[in-house]
Amino acid sequence: MTSHADTIVTNARILTMDPDRPRADAVALAGNEILAVGSAETVADLRGAATRTIDAGGNTVVPGFNDAHVHLFVGAAELDNLQLGGVEGLEALKSAMQAFAAANPDETILQAQGADYTILGGERITRQVLDSILPDRPFIMFAADHHTAWANTAALKAADLLHGRELGVGNEIVMGEDGLAAGELREGQAFAPVMELSNAGNRFRLGLETGGEPDPAPTPAERAHDLALMRRGLAHCAQHGITSIQNMDGNLYQLDLLAEIDREEGLPVRVRVPFHFKNFMELDALDVADEMHRRYRSERLRSGFVKLFMDGVIDSWTAVMIEDYADKPGVNCDPLFDPARFAEIATEVDRRGLQIAVHAIGDGAVRIVLDGYEAARRANGVRDSRHRIEHIEVVHPDDIPRFAGLGVGASMQPIHAPGTGFPLEPTINQIGRARWPYSYAWQTLRETGARLIFATDWPVSPLDPLACLKAAVARKRWDDDGPDQRQSLGDALASYTRDGAWIEGMEARKGMLKPGMLADLAILSADIEAIDPQALDTVGAATTIADGRVTHEA
Repeated sequence: MTSHADTIVTNARILTMDPDRPRADAVALAGNEILAVGSAETVADLRGAATRTIDAGGNTVVPGFNDAHVHLFVGAAELDNLQLGGVEGLEALKSAMQAFAAANPDETILQAQGADYTILGGERITRQVLDSILPDRPFIMFAADHHTAWANTAALKAADLLHGRELGVGNEIVMGEDGLAAGELREGQAFAPVMELSNAGNRFRLGLETGGEPDPAPTPAERAHDLALMRRGLAHCAQHGITSIQNMDGNLYQLDLLAEIDREEGLPVRVRVPFHFKNFMELDALDVADEMHRRYRSERLRSGFVKLFMDGVIDSWTAVMIEDYADKPGVNCDPLFDPARFAEIATEVDRRGLQIAVHAIGDGAVRIVLDGYEAARRANGVRDSRHRIEHIEVVHPDDIPRFAGLGVGASMQPIHAPGTGFPLEPTINQIGRARWPYSYAWQTLRETGARLIFATDWPVSPLDPLACLKAAVARKRWDDDGPDQRQSLGDALASYTRDGAWIEGMEARKGMLKPGMLADLAILSADIEAIDPQALDTVGAATTIADGRVTHEA
């Protein structure tokens, strides 16, 4: 006897991402798996007395989005901060800062993010500018990319940074002509002392800054605060049709919080959390990565990979380039790991059977990572390792075919391309016209057989998958001569679903809508094939179903 469905979604335009059956009208779910995908009539036969029917209204249904590069704990913590996306000019900044300060009288430090590097037009952001707006309370403002922050004098004094401080490679407290800190803080070691002033603590940044655990251990009240943050971040994901995320910072504390939520009510989003290997660590630190992989390997909460940073970002000239920056002759930046040292680390991580994910934005950083993966393959033999590189904003033409050749996943964020989610300047001027054809080179990489995996890097960009899809399919060229890097809607969706599952080794369980796969799907608020690509970001998730449970209803 055929079992009955718990839920049927019908009157839908289903894009299954299954090459054997790309389209359907209805899908039936039983427990946490897909029971059937097919015509409305066929699936209707699975309806029982207790079956819930959801009418999709003729709109698109897709496998649940898999955002393959996010920072969940950080993003959740920042939801209450001052958001400066779209704010331009001194008066607008002043108005926003002063209103936020007035609304938050008890905060020990006022935090903002999303600022463009050009928020003041051509004028440089300094502590003196911020002092003119907010002189008496510590204030820090992050660039959208989270690699640069600007602090006022009160914050610099409170964090004991006004007179500078020795920092590790790639980190900098920019000094002014007066011998004091100018207010600009580049990379985590520079701004971490300011963040520690927060009365909510800095625990949410540990997975990013140190890869270590909270010390001292959080009090019950602090742990309750952090659990509430995690729950809020997970709900924010579910609201956007996301059923899986791959976190790009991590420690055991984050996994422990998520495991508690999973025990108590079941995670509404599947989460993967790495061990974050920092450049001050020795190889035996990877024992923690092994322990994380041993303890967390369920379909809802997993580890099994190691994250590293090879460089910074283009806008602060901290991305590693092969040739000098176009606007700064003589500057191309040093990597965070010596190439030989990285090859040694990659070889050891690979030997342990763990996956590697490396932030590499400049073409120099990308080459170092590919060289390291090649060294690991030589030392350990070829295996289906699915190592990955994050961002790849500039790549040397000689290195483009190496992705497919080495089986390396290209984890990219369409909304990061200047002119889509971020301003054209200063970035394209820093890259220089000669490198434009190899910048954010999605289609160029895809045509060589590379597997592209899409994501947002939330909170660097808003979490919305539809805005990311718009960036992928509607990107404009920077000049008439360059290659067209736009994606087809089908390819972009695959990179956000099926290929996102592949990169984490879960393609047999999710990323497609077909019988036996996990019941993870998103019912959208429109038929995305029938609307103007420029309007994709007006579409939302009407309903999200993860693990067979409705996790969001608009």
